[in-house]
This record gives sequence, structure tokens and C-alpha cells, in this order.
Amino acid sequence: MVGETSSRVASVGGAMSAPDPVVRARNIVKSFGATRAVRGVSLDIPAGAIVGLVGENGAGKSTLARVIAGVHAPDEGDVSIAGRVRHLRDPHEGLKAGVSLMAQEISLVPEATAEENVLLGNLPRRGPFLDRGAMRRHYRELAELTQFDIDPDAPVSRLRVADQQKVEIMRALSQEALLVVMDEPSAALTVDQVERLHHSIREMSRRGTAVLLISHFLEEVLELTSHVAIMRDGELVRQGPTAEETVETLVAAMVGKALATEYHERKEQATGPVRLSVRGLSRPGVLRDVSLDVRSGEILGLAGLIGAGRTEIARCIYGADPRSAGEVTVDGVAANASHPAEAIAAGIFMVPESRKEQGLIAGSSITDNVTLATLGAYSRGGWLDRGAMDARARRLAEEVDLRFQSVSQHVGTLSGGNQQKLLFARAREVQPRVLIVDEPTRGVDIAAKRAIHAKLAELAAEGMAILFISSEIEEILGVCSRVLVIHRGQVHGEFRAPYRQQDVIAAFFGQHLAAI
Repeated sequence: MVGETSSRVASVGGAMSAPDPVVRARNIVKSFGATRAVRGVSLDIPAGAIVGLVGENGAGKSTLARVIAGVHAPDEGDVSIAGRVRHLRDPHEGLKAGVSLMAQEISLVPEATAEENVLLGNLPRRGPFLDRGAMRRHYRELAELTQFDIDPDAPVSRLRVADQQKVEIMRALSQEALLVVMDEPSAALTVDQVERLHHSIREMSRRGTAVLLISHFLEEVLELTSHVAIMRDGELVRQGPTAEETVETLVAAMVGKALATEYHERKEQATGPVRLSVRGLSRPGVLRDVSLDVRSGEILGLAGLIGAGRTEIARCIYGADPRSAGEVTVDGVAANASHPAEAIAAGIFMVPESRKEQGLIAGSSITDNVTLATLGAYSRGGWLDRGAMDARARRLAEEVDLRFQSVSQHVGTLSGGNQQKLLFARAREVQPRVLIVDEPTRGVDIAAKRAIHAKLAELAAEGMAILFISSEIEEILGVCSRVLVIHRGQVHGEFRAPYRQQDVIAAFFGQHLAAI
């Protein structure tokens, strides 16, 4: 790694030159069917180093990481750990060899507690029984290290996505690996929680544990890592010292061209009459008397801290969660859904926070996922017209710029950004009048993020009312012409462009400055 410059394009398979790598990947090739995800990539990771791995969605980052961790066996090439070539058959063997993987999609045992998940595979025993005292002590040590406040006895199934991700971080730390691979670890965390995560990563590095950090937050990569490798279309295009990179140079290498700005220029949105109206929405202990309007053609942002109630508002409107009070109307007609199917029938569709758990069926095809909510439209005498379904799915997939081989392809083989695009294809299939999007760009790269922003602007221009939820303050201010700040389950402020970012952030914490 040392001595490689950011202006020098490495040949495919070129490795970072550094002494005594704890993990060395050589000429890795991995394909899935006709798709070659990784093309002859070599990478050295020194002990105690924090190495960044960046690239667009579908560039091959996660696949390379999974090969290193033993999730996938390479078609060609090999992985050496602590000087020994390892032929890993599963992540358990990877962990035994010293590599711990914290994957992009959360993978926990839902019925087990936070403590049990954190210590899974490393449970202390006293004879044939679990040593609960030792478990609690170890858990508290990890909680102190990360500064995460998660109830050790809470079942993981009851935790929010952000808290589940914290459990995964603690689990990775508990395994005391030679290398911890972190795939988008900060995607679901607040600014304060990200700072704690960064503290944990630096502490691991100080103790001699190497970290391979995959992140779409390029500022995070620039701040944390000493070296960075850039992938594009399955190949390693550049690698070198992080100090010689900027956001602009990383983006240019990732996409093959420079991007002028992350956000499309926000144009004044030509809005029509109120399309979605919510009055007095309440849920005990969660929401209190929430009222809002979204006009036809408007993108209204819901901002606030994680846990403030933004997602809960969306889920109550969509009928995914019960409410104790409140009225919802679409174009003046009652739309008080008690189930998502009722919301869809009323003209409301939601792209959820967790695409894996709430949005997509990973083991089903692109066609089945796109047409999931509209199967009745393809029924012909009691049989589904698969040809019509495939044709429609193909047309919509191309419309949202989905990268795929065939509409029969399982969506679990798609990258995170392409899975997110697929949910927008489903939204186009449903043709709602109101679209709710909850963290629609989480875990996607800059180019995919821009494509999603452009699609939302296009849908709004067609007259759709859009409710937009994001934990990235720059994103929500860049996309929306009006923003409501949610604080402790209530609307705490309304802001219109042009914004003063500090005023919006102050409202996150219950303060009033210049709200209008």
C-alpha cells in the first residue's frame, strides 16, 4: 500500500505494497451465473490497518469482502490469513481463521437477546451450562468500548434497525479477529452513534486488529482510513494512501467520470392541491397528535433523530402499525388503512426502511417482486399470464435503470442499490398517488443516490405526493422544498427552502430557532 499515489491507476490485480499483511487476497475471481462480480482483484491488508474499500453499488466490494470472510469460495485466486493460504468453506471457518464479517444486510438471531447475539459463537460456559455472569461482564465491557446503550436482555426482533446494527458491531468486536470486515456499518446510525463507531474502529486498530471498511460515506473513509482501494465493474482501478484522495477524486475513479454535485439542482416544485392529509395521528408512547399535508407534486421531508417517530408516522399512515387516533385522507377520501393492502387500494405505497426484511423477497425473481401487489391484473381464467408479467417487469426494470441479467433472476443476487431501484419499479407498477420513502438511499453509492433523487423528482413532476424520510440532513435539505422536524413523536418545526441547516438541526433536539 505504501508509496502508491492517488493519481496512478493500478493494473487489475495490482496489490498494495505493505510489509506483513495479515490478510492477502490474490487474483480473486468470482462469478454468479453469467455475472462476473470480481475480476482478478488482489489486496493486502496489514495488521492494525484501517483500509477503505469504495465503489459504486455492483462494483464488487461486498463480493470481495465475502470471499475474504469465507462466505463465497473464489472461482480463481486465493486468500492467505496470517501467512497461510486458506480454502474457507463458510464464514464459521473464516472466523476460526481470524476474519469476522459484519455484513451490509443485518444477520442476527431474532428470537435471541442482544447479549446472546453479541456473544454468539463465543459463549462462556461453566461445565455444561452457560456462564451468565461472565456473559454479562463481557457484554458490559463491549458496551463501554462502543458506548452503545442496548438492553442486553432485549430480544433482537424488538430492536429497531439502527439498534440491530449496533448489536452486529458489538458482535464483531467480541470475536477478537485478526481482521474485521465492516460493510456499511454506519448506514443506520445517527451522527453521535457514528462518532462512537469510529471510536470503536480506532480502538480495534490500536489493539492490532485490521479493519476493511466498505462505506458509501466518502467523508467517513477519508477521515478513518490510512489507505483506500477503489473498485469499478468488478475490477480494482486504484489504490493508495487516503491522504492523497478527496471526495472528488474518489467519485471520479468510482464512476469513471466526475460528478459536479451530489444533488440535482432543486427546482421550485409546482404543487397542486393537497393530496395526502393526516390529522391527529397518535399511537401511545410513540406518536402524539401528528398532522401534516402533502400536495400533489410536492416532496415533503420528515427529519429528526433516529427514534424520533418518523418511521412510525409512515408505518401508521401505511397501515403497517396500529394507531389509537387520527384521520388519513387521499384526495379528500378517507384512507384509514389497517393493513398495507388497504393503503395500496387507497392510493398509498411505501418503500420501507429495511428492503430485506420489509420490502423484497430475496429468493423470488425480479418479476415476482415487481408484480407482487398487482397479481390480480395478470390473472387470465384463473392462471397468471407470466409472459405479460415478465414483459411488464422488464419494462419497469429498464425504466429505473436496474442492472440485471434476466427478470427471472433472484433479487438476492442484486446489489443493494439495485435492490432499492427494484422497489421503485414496484412503486411504478402500483401507480400510487402518494409515495412514502423511508431511507431510500441508505447503503447505496453516489451515482445510485443521484438516480433515486432524479426518479423522485420525476414522480413528483407527474403529480405524485411524496413523503421523504432520511437521516442524512444534507440529503433531506437537498431534495425537499419543505421539511417537518419530528421530535419525540410530535411535529416540532416546519422549514422551507432556502434552509439554515443549523436551525433544522436545533429542532432535532427540541429547540426552536428560526422555524417558519
